[in-house]
Amino acid sequence: MKNIGSFIIFIFLFFSFNVFAQEKTLSLDNTLDIVRKFHPIIRQSNLQINQANNALLSSRGVFDPTLGIVGENKTFDNKQYFNYYNPELKIPTWYGIDFKAGLENNIGQRLDPSLTADKSTYVGVSLDPLRGLIYDKRRAAVQQATSMVKLTKQEQLLVVNDLLFEATEAYWTWVNTYLLNNILRDVLKTNQQRFEFVKQSFEHGDRASIDTIEALAQLQFVQSMQLQAALDLQKARFLLSNYFWDDQAQPYVFGAEIIPDTSSSQFDYSKIEVPSLNNLLDKALSSHPKLFAIDSKKDMLEIDRKVKTLDLLPSFKFNYNFLGKGYATPDLFKQSLFQNNYKYGVSFGLPLLQRQARGDLAKTKNKIAEIDYARKLTELEIQNKVKSAYAESVSLVNQINVSEQNYINNKKLLDAENVKFTMGESSMFLVNSREMKLIETQQKLIALKTKFFKSIVANQWAAGLLR
Repeated sequence: MKNIGSFIIFIFLFFSFNVFAQEKTLSLDNTLDIVRKFHPIIRQSNLQINQANNALLSSRGVFDPTLGIVGENKTFDNKQYFNYYNPELKIPTWYGIDFKAGLENNIGQRLDPSLTADKSTYVGVSLDPLRGLIYDKRRAAVQQATSMVKLTKQEQLLVVNDLLFEATEAYWTWVNTYLLNNILRDVLKTNQQRFEFVKQSFEHGDRASIDTIEALAQLQFVQSMQLQAALDLQKARFLLSNYFWDDQAQPYVFGAEIIPDTSSSQFDYSKIEVPSLNNLLDKALSSHPKLFAIDSKKDMLEIDRKVKTLDLLPSFKFNYNFLGKGYATPDLFKQSLFQNNYKYGVSFGLPLLQRQARGDLAKTKNKIAEIDYARKLTELEIQNKVKSAYAESVSLVNQINVSEQNYINNKKLLDAENVKFTMGESSMFLVNSREMKLIETQQKLIALKTKFFKSIVANQWAAGLLR
């Protein structure tokens, strides 16, 4: 069973690869799909949403109808003091009005005088007209749980947004190290061939011995660069593997046989359009999960404010029951409310100074003011983050254009220097210098390109649009 999860992700990877290529290629889209499907952080956030939904279900339980039965019997010295049998059905409602209906069967020689003897029925209602009809804590609990579900979903979107961007950064770091390693392997082969050529020329008396030392030193330097590049590639592969998991929540480490997709369809920066800044800003301010999360927190505080405001009102509770003889249903339409067969009661309460209620309400209002300031600050931070990512993308396009021309010119200089060297009109030192300059230019060009592709995703991340 342990290998089933790895087999599933292997099949997923296999069908994501280009089967016509000699090596299996992994694109950024395939990488992000794997992260969305299997990463434990996303699974954990799904559990948190389930937990919030369960809390919402629990809060709605206060409106569940309840059926209760009270039975009590006392017999002493062959006398039946009382025998109570009272089933009751209570139905809470959203607007603070509770309905109830029940049966009573009270028999015995020493009944409570306030109870109706023998069989009777009742249908009643209880409410607080000053608090319950306007708002009540039961409704507040459900609404706060609903807001918590919304908050949890937005927090999940934030987690996904950050996780996908981190995976994107790791992917393009892998691409950068892969391309650099390939370049240095080609340069290493060229230097090996050049060293053999210089060595043979020296043996035939056409080159000075210093040229062989110069060629060997360059070869050894390139070897050390290639070894470091191979190590960097391996480390980048391990870094990207942090985001690969199977459906059994087991890490999956892919090997060197899997390479990044550096085809023109993915790696041609000229085919990638920098998104519109105004469009990004509009989407960020209208749908960024961080702003929605703040709004959900404010909704919860507004609910709390309503509850605290109700605490300033007097508590006035009213209970009324229609009574009926026997187990017959009381005729609600033929009898007057306060004429016959009824029971009612009222209670009233009001703290004279209301210091606790006023203090609690003031604290809640302060929290709402704080969260309003926090939202404005967050809006500004998001806008600046979007603008920064956009500016970087635009700048990188210009830098890449300059760097490409620089690369072309340095390659021409190296080619010309190689021709002059084979004709005996140049030195090994100049060839090595031109080559190192070209390698430096290539490194910079690759770094700029991978940074550009990363910045394109960074625009989406800054706007909170990665899903």
